[in-house]
Amino acid sequence: MKLLEPFIIKDLTIKNRIVMAPMCMYVASTEGDVQPFHLVHYPTRGFGGVGLVITEATAVESRGRISSHDLGIWNDSHIEGLKKLVQSVHQSGALIGIQLAHAGRKCKAENETIIAPSSLGFSQDYQTPKEMSLEDIKVVINAFKNGARRAKFAGYDIIEIHGAHGYLINQFLSPLSNQRNDQYGGNAVNRRRFLSEVIEAVRSEWNGPLILRLSAEEYAINGNHIEDTIELVKSLNHQVDAINVSSGGVVPVKFDVYPGYQMEYAKRIKALGYIVIGGGLITTDVECEKYLDNGSVDAIFLGRKLLNDPYFVLHTAAKNNRKDLVIQPYERGF
Repeated sequence: MKLLEPFIIKDLTIKNRIVMAPMCMYVASTEGDVQPFHLVHYPTRGFGGVGLVITEATAVESRGRISSHDLGIWNDSHIEGLKKLVQSVHQSGALIGIQLAHAGRKCKAENETIIAPSSLGFSQDYQTPKEMSLEDIKVVINAFKNGARRAKFAGYDIIEIHGAHGYLINQFLSPLSNQRNDQYGGNAVNRRRFLSEVIEAVRSEWNGPLILRLSAEEYAINGNHIEDTIELVKSLNHQVDAINVSSGGVVPVKFDVYPGYQMEYAKRIKALGYIVIGGGLITTDVECEKYLDNGSVDAIFLGRKLLNDPYFVLHTAAKNNRKDLVIQPYERGF
């Protein structure tokens, strides 16, 4: 079964093709610190057989949090807790990645002055952000750089840059949220500049595998569509090692969702020669295997399914006569 076979990102071998998607847990301290919950939640998926665990969106600035209880990596004081988290996941047999993130105009953390490419609110439920000055842009890029440095000290195996779901990088990329008329706005090349400089800054501190998560489709008439995302990925010139393909989130628009609804986007990006991780409401090993077999993706990200069943991988292994993949303490259960 291909799902249970290893795959490689850069020089890192991941034992199977199941990736735990980053999902905000909203239980960090108000200072962004790791809590006992995290030290149980993430290793549990490792003991359940997941090959790569990507932890929740971790803010590179306090004002870059999605909520007041998101994990943070904007201060050296965060390193100790993150290091414990890394060690706990490694002890469970999984590799661990961190998603470096900045919420931009979608920040709902208390007592923060929020920023964005342009002074446009996401919706009536959000603050109107301050338009970022060129100095603000430099500060945030440097925050991503320092986040990468701290992730390295904490011992992470992989870094993922969050460029999807309508958060800050996505806000720069999208004409729906970026109405600047300087070198960071206007045409597509200028709108990509912020992402390119973030990647360059992260790379100055990080030589390991680097993933970029993108919203391949924005589902809005004047927004970015898959053709625009393909041009973006081409422009990256393999500055990143893998693309994690998602969609939506830059504006509050409804769109149809169903198991595998993002896989056609993933397949088109994979055709550009990248390692691709894809998913979206997938809940069965049969669905996973279908998309691996037809060449849509190299690995599957699972989110809600792993909240519901931390032992999905072990169940899949046993079902497919691979009980040798079940760890010894759990053998009696399978």
